[in-house]
Amino acid sequence: MIRIGDIIERIESYNPDYDEELIQKAYIFSAKAHQGQIRLSGEPYLIHPLEVAGILAEMQLDEQTIATGLLHDTIEDTYATYEQLKDLFGKEVADLVEGVTKISKMSFESSEDTQAENFRKMILAMTKDIRVILVKLADRLHNMRTLEFQKPEGRQRIAQETIEIYAPIANRLGIEWMKSELEDLSFKYIMTDAYLTLEREIAKSEKERNRYIEYVKRILEEKLMENGIPARVSGRPKHLYSIFRKMQSQNIDFNDIYDITAFRVIVNTIPECYEVLGIIHNLWTPIPGKFKDYIALPKANLYQSLHTTVIGPKGERIEIQIRTHEMHEVAEMGIAAHWKYKEGINLDEKDDKRFRWLRQLFEYQKDLKNNAEFLETIKIDLFPDEVFVFTPTGEVKEFPRGSTPIDFAYSIHTEVGNHCKGAKVNGKIVPLKYVLHNGDSVEIITHPQAHPSKDWLKIVKTSRARTKIRQWIKTQEREQSIQLGKDLLEKETKRYAVSFNKLYKNGSLKEVAEAFSLRTVDDLLATIGYGK
Repeated sequence: MIRIGDIIERIESYNPDYDEELIQKAYIFSAKAHQGQIRLSGEPYLIHPLEVAGILAEMQLDEQTIATGLLHDTIEDTYATYEQLKDLFGKEVADLVEGVTKISKMSFESSEDTQAENFRKMILAMTKDIRVILVKLADRLHNMRTLEFQKPEGRQRIAQETIEIYAPIANRLGIEWMKSELEDLSFKYIMTDAYLTLEREIAKSEKERNRYIEYVKRILEEKLMENGIPARVSGRPKHLYSIFRKMQSQNIDFNDIYDITAFRVIVNTIPECYEVLGIIHNLWTPIPGKFKDYIALPKANLYQSLHTTVIGPKGERIEIQIRTHEMHEVAEMGIAAHWKYKEGINLDEKDDKRFRWLRQLFEYQKDLKNNAEFLETIKIDLFPDEVFVFTPTGEVKEFPRGSTPIDFAYSIHTEVGNHCKGAKVNGKIVPLKYVLHNGDSVEIITHPQAHPSKDWLKIVKTSRARTKIRQWIKTQEREQSIQLGKDLLEKETKRYAVSFNKLYKNGSLKEVAEAFSLRTVDDLLATIGYGK
């Protein structure tokens, strides 16, 4: 259990000139306001605001934000009022607490109009002071860490909301560690069986994997030292939810995933990043198509790193991320390292880029009066790892990145997929292997004589498309085998002057089928056609 002294120590480690009186006063006020209140875990309620403040201190935020963490539930759950907080802690803290309170009252499982209105309110709160959403994320993280004490239906609802709303927001804000933890905790309660199965699979080889991590780290550290590059090397298994998503998107089992371990190399300069990449590629064979340069082309949340996957020691695939210390801070803390975004503050060019997407959201909520359009726009901006495309009628459909028009066709209807002949994207004919991009408008061209090809299985990304294509191929192969079996059997019966139709009608073929433990005459004909 965290104590106020632990929080103060954390703050002093990065901000020795902080306002200690503000933190102590907020703690005492919160303790009095929540006195006698008990959480579902049976613990005193005060533990929750302390944990939230502790998370915010870990993120190295200012004392006003941490004071807000201590006070964030006082307006909602106690006798405290906005005016009281304003008198005691100043307008800045009171506004932050009020902003967090407003977000806490929002529901994202309601009707489209209510959901859109709540998103509008959240965006307004974020654009007014980004620290409001940072406190809310810390609040949600601690609630997810203690979700086991909720009733089952409550767990499902909160976990679903977390993975759909708060984890993507953490990702969009660039707070990688928080996004990963929120996803893993949500996964645990939404798909408990899948989570526990995956957890057991990973636990089986934990000792062996830890030895392997240390072995690879030692090789990397020695090689970099030889080349005079000071670096920090670390390794860990990937997060459960990211492994699960890979299994789902590629339609593979756990045993077919070969890059469960990820390594990170942190250096001082950008030229050293590329130098390290060269050393790694000389040391181990890189896998073609698995290199990504997010330094030259940063992600939407301004994440920067070099990513490469190589065949490492013992023939095992390993993913390695290479970045500078500054890039690492941005990757871990994201927007939290730049909390000073408020109206009226001038930002340098780099910070301006970080907040441009947020300003864009603010413009969307002002300009798009149609709630359906607004929600579509928000989803496209908040979920950059997914692709959102439009049907000809304007409906938005979501796909894994890398999906094709064939995936789109099967999402409309099985028959549309089975008779897909071509596709138009944004009014232009494209090949079926075209990779869909955010905002594409897709139209499928069908023809009664068109049908799936086995080659489609190499390019589709969704499990639905893959399943339907296999199903069609299996059905077609069976129909062809039945016809071939019938032709062969007719030819053979003619040799003996026996009528195939007579054997079929009098039940003789049915008896033969049963003698071979087959259910129907078609099964018998298919077996003959398959050459069995």
